[in-house]
Amino acid sequence: QVQLVESGGRLVQAGGSLRLSCEASGRTRSNYNMGWFRQAPGKEHEFVSAISESGNTTYYQDSIKGRFTIERDNAKNTVYLQMNSLIPEDTALYSCAAAEGWGPPRAMADTYAYDYWGQGTLVTVSS
Repeated sequence: QVQLVESGGRLVQAGGSLRLSCEASGRTRSNYNMGWFRQAPGKEHEFVSAISESGNTTYYQDSIKGRFTIERDNAKNTVYLQMNSLIPEDTALYSCAAAEGWGPPRAMADTYAYDYWGQGTLVTVSS
């Protein structure tokens, strides 16, 4: 079993920045492929970004390209989501997820691609 714990979410003003972290523990056999999703109140889960096991390949949702950056530190079993130029529409519960497999962007944007999920960290962007 793998446990994922997110941190870094808080209230921030529009235009500000946040860095979310997701630390994996438990049966981290090697490194998993990782993703970030978000869920705004009353809305479905939305793909944000994904990063391959090696960190060499990343995917982003179109609406956050150029503002968010995903990266990982495999030595620390941690994945980060750097979020800049935040807008109120970014307000959501951000969750990280781990996947044993990897695929094209459309596949990794699907929640079914992921095997383990964290509880999420809340990001609120005020206008």
